Amino acid sequence: MAERQRVLITVKTYPLPSEKYLELVCTAGMLEDGSFIRLYPVDYRYQPYWRWYSKYQWIEVEVEKHDKDPRKESYRPRVETIQVLGKPLDTANCWAARKAIVLKQLPASMETLRELQERDGTSLGLVKPREVTDLIIEPDSEEWKLKWKADIEQLRLFGPDRKPLEKVPFKFRYCFTCEDERCKGHTMMIEDWEVGQLYWNQLKRLGNAEKAAESVRKKFLGELCRADKDTHFFVGTVLKYRTWIVLGVFWPPKEGTVKARTPRPSATPSLFDT
Repeated sequence: MAERQRVLITVKTYPLPSEKYLELVCTAGMLEDGSFIRLYPVDYRYQPYWRWYSKYQWIEVEVEKHDKDPRKESYRPRVETIQVLGKPLDTANCWAARKAIVLKQLPASMETLRELQERDGTSLGLVKPREVTDLIIEPDSEEWKLKWKADIEQLRLFGPDRKPLEKVPFKFRYCFTCEDERCKGHTMMIEDWEVGQLYWNQLKRLGNAEKAAESVRKKFLGELCRADKDTHFFVGTVLKYRTWIVLGVFWPPKEGTVKARTPRPSATPSLFDT
């Protein structure tokens, strides 16, 4: 039975091709009590613009427990019921409005999350790294895997007009340690939509794939994980493999490192609204 939920969007992953849904975006967020919820599937770019939501924006949507995804946080949204509620939460006073919701979820270590995964099926979490040591860039195929390519070609021939969906030709992985005596270090893929979008923006600006990838490293390691940032990772599992990946970064400035400010009014937040 469907229920209506109010969700603060915190995660949007890079779109993947889908024969049934055109493409899929895994969206995750937090309820008002700070618990996680995963909304899947969402064919985000094929929805009318009034259903488009940004990170740290409240939405209301009817959901029901996902019948094909056993992960406890996974719900199937009725996308036609999505209602976007106002502007994204601002970043004034060291992201106070965002932290009031996000940090209701106490940060964990990856070691603890894996224990919870085995115990009760936990598949989303918030991790506060002790140290982020690197962001590894690995070349990847420029083409989608064969089944996805076949789905794309079939839809081009027989389906509705399809929006361009290019594959990022690199993989980006964070290397970090947790505040846990059992931690021996982690290397985890990051699949935040903003990584892909930043790469394509920089490729257009620089005209060079390697330089564009290095710009991603500079932003996601050199800025988002800087010493004056209170960096956290939103993490989640891949359904098929049960492995953990980084879904997004929460990176408010540390208290006392910046002066409190009043944000400038903006109808459309930038990719990295700070």
